[in-house]
Amino acid sequence: MPSSRADMIRLLETELALIESGGYGRSVREPWKPKSMFQYSVACINHWLVPEHVPDKCEGCLLLDFVPNEHKNEEAACHFIPLNEAGETVQSLEQKGDQDRLEKVVSEWLRATIKRLKEEQAQSEQMSSESAEVTY
Repeated sequence: MPSSRADMIRLLETELALIESGGYGRSVREPWKPKSMFQYSVACINHWLVPEHVPDKCEGCLLLDFVPNEHKNEEAACHFIPLNEAGETVQSLEQKGDQDRLEKVVSEWLRATIKRLKEEQAQSEQMSSESAEVTY
């Protein structure tokens, strides 16, 4: 887990920027091979994964706090984060094969999560500031 809420916000903003810049588009070298969401970004502890290298376990994943408990031991646990009220996940959307829909739903989740974390951070900072102003 990042050392602070601010670190998580920066990570999610980086992921959003990757999606918005087309970072999940097909590779020029391997255009037949789709890029799996989150697994080719700084959000994934295995983003550097090379052939024949055993992936690290997701227990160190920065996105694990968003994964329901029943999926935390999955190989790609981040693919089971509920992204919207309909319960869509990267897993369910990738199975449908609609990359545009996948990127749209993940982007919406990222924006909403970033907004919520920023609001929580602002509240926390305000509470800290108010408690520091109290003198005895």
